[in-house]
Parts: sequence; structure tokens; C-alpha cells
Amino acid sequence: MRPVPFLLLCSVVAFAQSAWTPAEMMKFKRLTSAVISPDGKRVAYTVSVPLMEGDKSEFLTHIWVASTDGSMNRQFTFGDKSCSNPQFSPDSRWLAFISSRGSDRTQLHVISLEGGEAEQVTNQKNNVGQFAWSPDGKRIAFTMTDPLTEQEEKNRKEKRDMEIADTYKNAHIYTVSLAKDARGKYPVKRLSGGDFHVTDLTWSPDGKTIAFAHQINASLNEWPTTDISTIPADSGAVKKLVANKGQDANPVYSPDGQWLAFFSGGDVVSWSGANDVYIVPATGGTPKKLAPTFDGSFQILSWAADGKSIFISEAYRTTRVVYSLPVDGKPAKIITPAEGMHTNATFNKATDQMACIYQNSSVPANVYVMSLKDMKLRKISSINDDFAAKPHAKTEVISWKSKDGKYIIDGLLTYPANYQAGRKYPLILNIHGGPAGVFTQNYTGASTIYPLQAFASEGYAVLRPNPRGSSGYGVEFRQANKNDWGFGDYDDIMAGVDKVIADGLVHPDSLCVTGWSYGGYMTSMIITKTNRFKAAMVGAGVTNLISFTGTADIPDFIPDYFGGELWDRTDVYARHSAMFAVKNAKTPTLVIHGERDLRVPISQGQELYMALKRLGVKTQMVSYPRTPHGPQEPKFIQDIAERVIDWFNQHNRGRKAKHTDTN
Repeated sequence: MRPVPFLLLCSVVAFAQSAWTPAEMMKFKRLTSAVISPDGKRVAYTVSVPLMEGDKSEFLTHIWVASTDGSMNRQFTFGDKSCSNPQFSPDSRWLAFISSRGSDRTQLHVISLEGGEAEQVTNQKNNVGQFAWSPDGKRIAFTMTDPLTEQEEKNRKEKRDMEIADTYKNAHIYTVSLAKDARGKYPVKRLSGGDFHVTDLTWSPDGKTIAFAHQINASLNEWPTTDISTIPADSGAVKKLVANKGQDANPVYSPDGQWLAFFSGGDVVSWSGANDVYIVPATGGTPKKLAPTFDGSFQILSWAADGKSIFISEAYRTTRVVYSLPVDGKPAKIITPAEGMHTNATFNKATDQMACIYQNSSVPANVYVMSLKDMKLRKISSINDDFAAKPHAKTEVISWKSKDGKYIIDGLLTYPANYQAGRKYPLILNIHGGPAGVFTQNYTGASTIYPLQAFASEGYAVLRPNPRGSSGYGVEFRQANKNDWGFGDYDDIMAGVDKVIADGLVHPDSLCVTGWSYGGYMTSMIITKTNRFKAAMVGAGVTNLISFTGTADIPDFIPDYFGGELWDRTDVYARHSAMFAVKNAKTPTLVIHGERDLRVPISQGQELYMALKRLGVKTQMVSYPRTPHGPQEPKFIQDIAERVIDWFNQHNRGRKAKHTDTN
């Protein structure tokens, strides 16, 4: 036997020690918020860790606090119940958050920044939703979904709790005073009522008024039709402020309280339409539209302290950036680097400092602060530093021309671990959801159902394309797949596959494809259009537009994209559905679905699985109890990741499954 060179042996050992696996990646900690204090001295953020011992399968979230000068960074809440959504009081001395500690429902708690025990300030019959401090710090406004009535509780106990379709419990506005009453309780007062569902709220700077966004009921199907109203903060009648046919949302008061910024789609009701930033006199009047943003799909963050501009967050190709949008109508200006992901941005009262969560493909998420004077990010947290020290397979943005020549398509390409130029590798084609989702420069070592670094450690290249219909590339691009799902977008995706093959990176006979939601839809369409792929995974995929429209919780979604109802466009719905071409499928396909998925009901996966089985195509279906449209439990996330790897290795490489029963 020829001896193994020492250096080669060392590299093999080093690789084995640093190889990424779904199990190892589940140790990744998730950051979900970064809130800077009004005085700019501290940032509160949340860290979620997976609990997977014994009968546990959940994420435990706690609040951390760091000083903006980098001198302090420590965990602030503890215990076996999650604490989330931290919000500083206006004087920066207190922190409010929601938690189910001491209750079986999430309630408001307040804790001093100087330390001590948190105090629960609400004890409502339902979960507290969104909340906001009053400007004087004496009250907190919050939303809560109407609880069951006494009669409804009685009916439930007596097993008479039948449900009538299209009846909803709406969320309304309450306030809690932080001054205890004579009974030693924090008084709670309901402000709003009626046939509407509150989705967002904000206080006026003088504390006299609350502006809020609302829709006619709590159905997600009404999401594109929200309006904006105001209500006196003590009590009084609701006043409609903005009521276009389309979506009016995200109200934010100007520092002087004279104006209210919001975004609106005008009179166009659409799931993929363009929104613009408007400002309207706070007492009512004609809204003024500001300059359009690059993508027309954004979040309003804050007004500048001088009232001359508004900060917004928006996708920009494969990045997420923060803009400053002047209120005089001039164009928006990007204030963060157009590289990586700047998310969860918040500003101090003077708006000369910003906190955000920053990450890129090889740098795990951490909390950063940025002075708006020098525009330089400074890292103030140290979560997942052990992941940062690991060797990462390289990820880069690549581009190619669409088949019809209309667009330049971007994709994120992750190379195999220990990539060697000139060698051809197997490919995993990963398709995003939406369809108006977008693959961005998020950290590739995070724990998800698509463990990118684990894929790379298995020797796969991974291509994540942003075909027409994706966000981040402008309104026209986002709407370019209307009436065309599964065709123009299919061509965009396959052109990317052809590129990495032509570039010599990928072996043309070693292709796998996977996707979730719309990505699952595209995967199901791909296996009925081509037999190029050796293995596929369809996750929570739409496979039949006709049956999907009649069973999903967003029945208006497909008619919006396809210009009409299924009874008027039956042939179009069928042409764009995998189930009506499923007899062409030959690819071994793993079907995965959550049992409590209301967005894409499990019947969509069952239709595909049963058809493939009857056709004699190699297939397996795995369903996950308690699971909605996306897996929430860490054990399920790990299981899905391992199943995908095992399925691909089995049918693309002829290997037996290591972790699961996919054999």
C-alpha cells in the first residue's frame, strides 16, 4: 500500500474535525432583535437557543443587554420561559418585554436596567401581542386578541364548540398604567372595539393619540387591504385617517407629531404590488407621496430627529440595506454598506446612532452599532464566535442572462468544502419560497432545514437562484412571473444550472433539487418538466393550484397572480400545476409537510405523494405533527435537514442513509 503523505493526512484529519453536520449546526444561537435605548447607551437584543434534551424540542429565548461603547455585554433575563420583544422606556431606565413566566399566556413584564426582578404588569385572558411605551413612560399600549366569551368557554367544556367558517377573533388596543391602583394592581383599559383587527400601533409624541393599522378581520387573506386610523389615548372614537383600497400600513409619527408616515399600495390590492412611502397630516388631510424606493417593498423604521427624512429597510438584490428617504421628495440614499444583511435596525432618539443585526455568508449574526456621522459598524456582541472560527465553504454571488434575454439573474453559489478547481461536483439546487422571497447573504452556518455548510461538507455545490418574481430587484421583476409560474421562472432557474455546469463546477449527471412552499411548487414543476435531476425534495409545496385555492388560508393569492378565479381560468390553473403533468415525473422525490399547515394544506403534499406512488416513482412522504407552514421545533428542523441529505446521497450517489429511514 502506498503511504499517505503526512500533509494530506493532516488535512483529512482537520477536515473531519471541522466538518459541518445538521446536528452540529443545531447548536447555532439565533438573534431576533436589536433595540437601541433612546439615550443611545445600550442595546437590548434576544438570543434563542435550542432545547433538545429528553422531551424538549423548542427554542428558549432570553434578553441580553450590551453597552454601545462595547464595555458591557451580558444576559439580562433567565429561567425556563422565553422572554422576547424588549422595548426601552423613554427615559432608558426600564425594559418592557413579553413572557409566559408566571402564566400560561404571554404577558407584559417590566424590569429596571439597574437590575432586580422583573414584574408582570398584565394578567389578561389572552396573549399580549404588539406593545409600545407612551412618551411619558407612564403607560404601555398593547394589542390583544379577543378572548373567548363565558358562553364560548361553556360550549367548549360541553363539547358544543362547533366553528363557523369566516368568524374571527380580532385584536384590539389596550393600555396598562404603570401606577398601581388601590388594590395594588396595574389598571388595564380597553381602547378600541368593533369589526376590525389591529395589526400595528404607535403613540403620538405628545401621548394624546394612538395611530394604528387595521384590517376588517384577522384573516391573513385581508393582509393587502389594511387601513390607518387614530384613537385618543384616554378614550374616544376611532377616526379613519387613510383608507385606500390597497394596503395602508406601518404608521410612524414625525418627531413634532404633525405628520404621520406610512406605506401604501394606493388603490391596488395585490400580494406582489409596489408600495410607496407617504406622509399625511396627523389630524387628517391629503397624503403626500415621497420618492419611490428601489424595490417598493420595505419597512419604515423611524423619522430622523430633525424631521427631514425617514429611515427605511429594504432588500437590495442579495443584501438588506437601510435608506434615508427625504420628505421633500428627493431620492432615497443608502446609509449602510450594500454588502451583507443589516436587519432589525433601530435608532436612538437623536437618530445619530443605529443598532442592527449584521451578518454575511461567512460571518454569523451579531449586534452592531453605527454612528450616522462616520457610517462605520462596530460589533458589540459575541454570539456564535465558535461558529465564526470554523472553516467555511465559500459562497459568492454569480449572475447569468435569462433564457429570453430580458433579465440578469443573480444566484448565491456555495462551493463544496475543500473545493478543487477542475473537479466536477454534485449540485443541490435550492429554490426559495414566496414567490416574492429572495435569497440573501445570510450566514450559511445557521441551523435551518437547508444546512448549507453541511451540504458543502457532504461534497455538494449549492445554487440558490433569485428568478423573476423574487423581491430585491424592483417591482417589474417581482411581478414578471404573473400568469407565468413554472415557466419563465423555470427557465431562469435552469439557465443558472446550465451556467454552473458550463463553468465546469458541476457534473451534469449529479443534480438534486429542493425547495419549500413556492420552492416546493417549483420543485414539483421541475420533476414534471425534466428528468435531469437524480433526486428531489418537495417541502410544503403547492402542487395543484385548483385545490390549493379552495383550501388555503389565503384564497385570494392565486387569483391575484393569475388574473382570475379558478372557474374562469381552469385551464390556466391546470397548466401551471404539477399534478396535471405528474405522469411525466421519474425523479425519486421526498415529500415533506407539516400537519397543521394552513397556508399550504397537507393535502397538497398528499396529492403529489399518492400520484408518484401510483406511477411507480420512488417516493416517501414524511409529515410533522404540530407543525404549521414552517417547522418550529428544533428536532424537526434537524430531522428534515438530515433527511434531505440522506435522500440525495441515496438516490444521487447510491449511499445508504446515515440518520433516517429514507432507505
